[in-house]
Amino acid sequence: MKRRELLRHLGAGLLACSVCSALRIGSARASGGGVHWGYSGDAGPDHWGQLESDYATCASGTQQSPVNIVGAVPTSIGELEIDYRVTELKILNNGHTVQVNYDTGSTLAVRGSAYQVQQFHFHTPSEHTVDGKHSSMELHIVHQDTGNNYAVLGVLMDEGAENKALRPVWSAMPFKETGEKTINGVWVNIADALPAARGYYEYEGSLTTPPCSQSVRWMVLTAPITVSTQQIATFKRAFPMNARPVQPLNSRTIFLQKA
Repeated sequence: MKRRELLRHLGAGLLACSVCSALRIGSARASGGGVHWGYSGDAGPDHWGQLESDYATCASGTQQSPVNIVGAVPTSIGELEIDYRVTELKILNNGHTVQVNYDTGSTLAVRGSAYQVQQFHFHTPSEHTVDGKHSSMELHIVHQDTGNNYAVLGVLMDEGAENKALRPVWSAMPFKETGEKTINGVWVNIADALPAARGYYEYEGSLTTPPCSQSVRWMVLTAPITVSTQQIATFKRAFPMNARPVQPLNSRTIFLQKA
């Protein structure tokens, strides 16, 4: 079941023909195949686990994400080895978030494992909290290794100065659901949006959207980035709120690798 759930992709109800194609297509569209899910009402997070059998882990899973980050245990996991490169801007609104699909060749290595960037997307407010406090938004950079295992780098986004590295994404932002669109001649490198300090929290979690598959390696940077008031408002034109509430930590440990 876990393998089949992963093949259905992040935050999706749309069964793709392969893991890679699922990641390229993005999450299932609210109006497309699969069961409709959302962030409020009868289709909201409290009901995901009952919407269809493949979403049962959303309710029964004991290693769910996001979580409130508190009581992290300092450790020596090792630095993040980030080798992100430029990609032509390929953007879509999948009905649940704004997503940018990444060209092959950009990697993240940690704990001796290497993962390739598949896509990045956004949530508002932040899905993870630190000591119970939300940030205005959160960036998720989604990676996959050769064994079809997922790792997600979460970056908290506080209201402040404009994030110039994200300006091309915001300029092309689709406010209504749409398939992938390539913005010819526009290139982005998500590394340019990251903070200089690369300390991070790490824990074992899940996808934060249906089917909520577990065994996802989460790394959340300790240092936030900023986005302007206008950037936040622009994203909220597309998604006023698209964040899953924090989930019980249960017996898991959150580790802290200092910068």
